[in-house]
Amino acid sequence: MTSEVRGRVEALYTAPSKGEPMVSHETVAVAEGGIEGDRYADGDGFYSATDGCQVTLVDAAVLDDAKHEYDLDLADGQHRRNVVVRGVDLADLLDATFELGGAELRGTKLRPPCAHLADLVGDDVGDALRESRGGICADVLAPGRVAVGDDLRVTEANPRELGRQIAQRLGGERVADDEAATSHEEHGDGHE
Repeated sequence: MTSEVRGRVEALYTAPSKGEPMVSHETVAVAEGGIEGDRYADGDGFYSATDGCQVTLVDAAVLDDAKHEYDLDLADGQHRRNVVVRGVDLADLLDATFELGGAELRGTKLRPPCAHLADLVGDDVGDALRESRGGICADVLAPGRVAVGDDLRVTEANPRELGRQIAQRLGGERVADDEAATSHEEHGDGHE
């Protein structure tokens, strides 16, 4: 079991019900079903009936980029996510188990900034934010408290990442070259 620190909590937010402003916290209680007092834990989020997430995380670097590239200030919870983290590529947490402070979570799906936010900032900026892959949903595996400044520790990497690491150790450079060739075939290399 790994216990690698990959990130740190920079901010915590909840909203009591859909459409309400986000409220900043120094510490939150993560319970089964989500963060206590948050609209999604209470089943009152905009997407609760169709696509709700127990806990949402956003990459602080994506928020920094929005500020620098688009002059879009998403501070103070305007990003509509529960946990702001820095120092981790959130896409690496998909299907991984991780500790966030005293809680244990598993990344379940990408959750870039929502359509509601895109409507507020315009299509071009909204599209850029959605493509950033800077957010994920996570399910609560074990309740606990989370505070600003807590570490994000990966306790079980996602199976795809573990397989890739093992293949690289066994196959060395050749595996990396094969992956690059496959990626070019799947996504095109820009040449026709």
